[in-house]
Amino acid sequence: MLKVLKIIVLVAVALTVFGFVTEHLWNWLMPAIFGLKTISFAQGLGLVVLSKILLGGFHKHAGGGPRGWKRGMEDRWARMSPEERERFRAGMKGRRDCGWGPGGGPWGARGDVPSAETGRGEGSI
Repeated sequence: MLKVLKIIVLVAVALTVFGFVTEHLWNWLMPAIFGLKTISFAQGLGLVVLSKILLGGFHKHAGGGPRGWKRGMEDRWARMSPEERERFRAGMKGRRDCGWGPGGGPWGARGDVPSAETGRGEGSI
């Protein structure tokens, strides 16, 4: 219960700070640069929420970045037995642009293994 209360307070403080900063940045820059009207705190808060919806969404942020799935797949591939790997290749065979076709591996159609220095295979650009 105490943890939930802390989260609620933290979110309220963060929204207040971001709303305040947005309002003051808008009122400092936008009228001078673009000749727009000044905004209130509530409008600044609305801009924060709107930008979060349009640009960031309200999803849980999983680590790993855009290539996190690749690292996870490479780890999974390393733990697979030869029979599991063959079964996976057979299931992926015929799929378009997946890099798991004939002679392929987890690093592309030629099966290039990433080098230790660059993390890329021999055929990489």
